[in-house]
Amino acid sequence: MDFEIRQLRAPQGRKKLEREREAYFLLMAQGVSSREACRIVGINRRTGKRWRNGSPAGKRPARPPHWVGVARAFSPSSGRFLSLSDRLVIADLLREGKSLRAIAAELGRSVSTISREVARNRHPTNGQYRPHAAQLRADGRRPRPKPAKIASHAPLRDFVQEHLDLRWSPEQISVMLAARYPGQAEMNVSTETIYQAIYVQARGGLRRELATALRTGRARRKPRRQAQQRQPRYSHPMVMISERPPEVADRAVPGHWEGDLIIGKDQQSAIGTLVERASRFLMLVHLPGDRSAATFRDALVQIMTTLPAQLRRSVTWDQGSEMGRHHEFTLATDIPVYFCDPASPWQRGSNENTNGLLRQYFPKGTDLRRYDRAHLDAVAHQLNTRPRKTLGWATPAQRLTQLLTV
Repeated sequence: MDFEIRQLRAPQGRKKLEREREAYFLLMAQGVSSREACRIVGINRRTGKRWRNGSPAGKRPARPPHWVGVARAFSPSSGRFLSLSDRLVIADLLREGKSLRAIAAELGRSVSTISREVARNRHPTNGQYRPHAAQLRADGRRPRPKPAKIASHAPLRDFVQEHLDLRWSPEQISVMLAARYPGQAEMNVSTETIYQAIYVQARGGLRRELATALRTGRARRKPRRQAQQRQPRYSHPMVMISERPPEVADRAVPGHWEGDLIIGKDQQSAIGTLVERASRFLMLVHLPGDRSAATFRDALVQIMTTLPAQLRRSVTWDQGSEMGRHHEFTLATDIPVYFCDPASPWQRGSNENTNGLLRQYFPKGTDLRRYDRAHLDAVAHQLNTRPRKTLGWATPAQRLTQLLTV
């Protein structure tokens, strides 16, 4: 402390003891008793009491002087946070060459707390840890709520909005930002931050209509619900998924497909979906009329017979009524059909995930009969040329080409 105790202790009349008052409270914050602090600074004990408690009743209360913020820095309101005195100890021990573990033991703190403090608040240029500057940085980060990153940075906001308009998922946008702007923290954002920018409109910074660009089309989170029960089993014997060859589960050999229907308005229309397990390549089955078992059998036979032999190994389906003539499909194509257990959609998870992506193009409550074959092909092409996390950010078309050329 650079305060110099005054030698002349005679009464000073109405002179303001600003420096003495600041030194008194700094000593109190460091654990010195009021009596001892008054003696060191050179003031009457009643003066120290008045500074602590305010003026007696009937007189004007003491105004908070400029040192209040300094005293609070030494004595924070919660033991959760490091105080300025803690940071002074950290700086001293770092200067002595002590390890972070030794510093943590000295302060009675977790090692991770000290490590995080030094990493966050050291000087960005020379790496030195300066306690007073560290205190200012910590105080600057403490106020809540903080401004949203996307809302406060226009180039980042424009990039996110542009790619949400292209129906990219928040995770795809986050990965692309990291790849395109490496080392630029202002242009890197997490997946959850993008979701929060959409869900929390008060501070998110994105247009509210962009919520419709999400796969679900919802502007708020929705809790998971129990899966719907499947239709009763068919009268004709089924081959269950437990009898499926192990090579299908390995996803190493192309040609094994998972299938299902997405249903349109009033259960009157549908589109068949087929996803190749190894590459996640998508094919859509056009059903302009009804979705009876006979109609679907013919449409499925037509699309599967266009594939080369190495891509016609098996099909895994749920127990929907559209596969009521599965045995006739197998006779016509020589492709075995394996059925999932009731209420077990995870057994054909690739198809379930893709159906969720397709709902972005074919929302629930839409009459699917209005879409022609060309439109279905265009949607399938867009999904097949979109990077996928499960493929290491390759596209399904690229992965299928690689598998066929091996």
